[in-house]
Amino acid sequence: MSQNTMVHDDEGAVPPALPPDPSRRFWITTACAMGGVAGVATAVPFVSTFAPSAKARAAGAPVEVDISNIAPGQMMTVEWRGKPVWILHRTPAQIEGLKASDPLVADPESKRPGYTPAYAENEWRSRKPELFVCVGICTHLGCSPTAHLAPDPAQGLAQGGFLCPCHGSTFDLAGRVYKNKPAPDNLEVPPYQYTSDTRITVGLDEDNKA
Repeated sequence: MSQNTMVHDDEGAVPPALPPDPSRRFWITTACAMGGVAGVATAVPFVSTFAPSAKARAAGAPVEVDISNIAPGQMMTVEWRGKPVWILHRTPAQIEGLKASDPLVADPESKRPGYTPAYAENEWRSRKPELFVCVGICTHLGCSPTAHLAPDPAQGLAQGGFLCPCHGSTFDLAGRVYKNKPAPDNLEVPPYQYTSDTRITVGLDEDNKA
């Protein structure tokens, strides 16, 4: 099961014209998601890691993550700037399933500004198709969605995805919001870069330097 320890941070990774950082409401909205998290944990394999010290997290320090132990179909959670960041190792079937979502999602190529860096403006919303990195906070009112990594047609997630239990927004396994849902945008892709084949650093990229 993933483990999140949240701290507040006034800095964000998106332009100031966008809605306020939803992490400030995280503790208020976490309660509505806890039931869903408990149910998913029994069916979906998760691994977790610890971020740097609380002082470093509060300062918005980059987080280096060893991704070598994330098996295909697994997701881990780390903390960056007081936000949960999901790292999903997608299987070939999950990658292929994204094509079926293209006509169903509101912004399939992630062209809306603010939540997607240029290197993730693609069908996978990632640097490499198999590894997806996103902030696990709904772009509607800041709730924390639950993961449904296996197909769940009953929730409208035929290829798997993420469900916000508070207001019903659904996202595919690239964090793309489905049409006609309360969430106005796809899940945020934070700055990140590969430092080796088995490690990434969240909080650094071409436009965000240490």
